[in-house]
Amino acid sequence: MNRRRLLGLVGGAVAWPLAARGQKIVDMRHVAVLMSLDEKNPEGKAQLAGFVQRLAELGWSEGHNLRLEIRWSADNVDQMRRFARELVASQPDVILAGSTPVTAALHRETQTIPIVFVVVSDPVGEGFVASLAHPGGNITGFLHSESGIGAKMLQLLNQISPDVKRVATLFNPDTAPGGGAYYLRDLETAAQSFHIELIAAHARSDAEIGAVITSLGALPGGGLIVLPDPFMFSREKTIVSLAARTNLPAIYPWKFVVTRDGGLISYGPDLNDIFRRGAPYVDQVLRGVKPADLPVQVPIKFEMAVNARAAKTLGLTVPLSITLAADEVIE
Repeated sequence: MNRRRLLGLVGGAVAWPLAARGQKIVDMRHVAVLMSLDEKNPEGKAQLAGFVQRLAELGWSEGHNLRLEIRWSADNVDQMRRFARELVASQPDVILAGSTPVTAALHRETQTIPIVFVVVSDPVGEGFVASLAHPGGNITGFLHSESGIGAKMLQLLNQISPDVKRVATLFNPDTAPGGGAYYLRDLETAAQSFHIELIAAHARSDAEIGAVITSLGALPGGGLIVLPDPFMFSREKTIVSLAARTNLPAIYPWKFVVTRDGGLISYGPDLNDIFRRGAPYVDQVLRGVKPADLPVQVPIKFEMAVNARAAKTLGLTVPLSITLAADEVIE
């Protein structure tokens, strides 16, 4: 072989690694997200933003080493199932599931792709995991609330409105944990101790929500508990407006319903915190940890807010015990 050509080939072979030495080959990872809410929902947008920000703090930057694929299902169970099929078909490295019905839709589609859920109340009862300590499959995540939260909400409603004699628990059986039954056992026990009649109120539409609240407000001594449910989450303004129109004291599991929308009182976990806590689990899965080895976590931050103005309109006085315990009081 010509000596000059040989030296050129050798020089080129040596020069290529030297030129590439300053270039880092980045492994792009694929994370899918399935949200239960509408993409215009401000609370849902804030929750997702907190998750993405926490991922960035852990070293995962969209467009650099991370590709995010996001679907918003707008509380539509059929749409959740369709998006679940699409996302599973795209074969992501891990999926973040944003509610109980979303996790159920994904669980039907895959038993192999890792799933980290957030805002799920009864993963054992739903069949997502074998136990909280040992999930045992491809799914793990973060509880939204335990079954006793309904009883706590009833206690607070009874404190702020001691004349309440009958209370409706409002939920959509298609989207609430266990069809709503998850909370009812503890609620029934609490209702008996407070001598309150408990009504399980199903509502699958705005019209049915209106019918429940109107009929309840027409009788003296009525009260309302809005159970943790993604369907009700996106209809909070309608519920607050109807409750105010019928002079019905109501308690909600979401703080923003009081601080932003004028509801009476709220008690529940910090959803933004739960979404942020989901990011380290996604990070661990991307680094090779199996969901089966990551125990399901319980909420660690709860929030309570009370609206003294709304209480006054209803002819109620906020007890000092609630004022002192509340994270925020609207005067």
